[in-house]
Amino acid sequence: MKRASLWPILIGIAVGFATLGIILATAVDSPVADDFAVLASRNLGLPLPNFKRTDMPRDTFGEIRADGKPHEATDIMAARGTPILAIGDGTVTKLFYSRFGGNTVYEFDPQQIYCYYYAHLDGYAPGIGEGMAVHKGDLLGYVGSTGNASPDAPHLHLAIFRLGPLKQWWVGTAINPYPLLMKTLDQQR
Repeated sequence: MKRASLWPILIGIAVGFATLGIILATAVDSPVADDFAVLASRNLGLPLPNFKRTDMPRDTFGEIRADGKPHEATDIMAARGTPILAIGDGTVTKLFYSRFGGNTVYEFDPQQIYCYYYAHLDGYAPGIGEGMAVHKGDLLGYVGSTGNASPDAPHLHLAIFRLGPLKQWWVGTAINPYPLLMKTLDQQR
């Protein structure tokens, strides 16, 4: 009696696992087709308490700055010292002082697909640190005018970007936060 070879079965199993690995890798590493829909489905919060439309009278995302680069963020005017709240769950990946953004917070979402970037902070919340888990509404810091912001115009510079495959906090594709904030305000009516 001849024994059946197990090789076809083993090869079939190996091909199945390889295919599953490719599908999973593609799902995790591919750019998201519709970032707005994905982010809107997360029910993001507002970055300031008592936030209203008049704090953000226009969409500043596409404006060209003095250095010739697009703004790629939304500026929200507020009194110096106003609390800045996490707009979603995630991890504080980087606290950083830069010449342009001043005191900044980089927060990665739990899936490490998106980064929420908060800039021009007057200071950080007590106890906040890199690697710390945060939840929507947690205190991150306070509105200010550090970096290249005018001292007479304290505001929060809020940016959202899709991270690249290397998950670097300083690299990504900008996504306009303005329509997401407007959607959140509309839902609160």
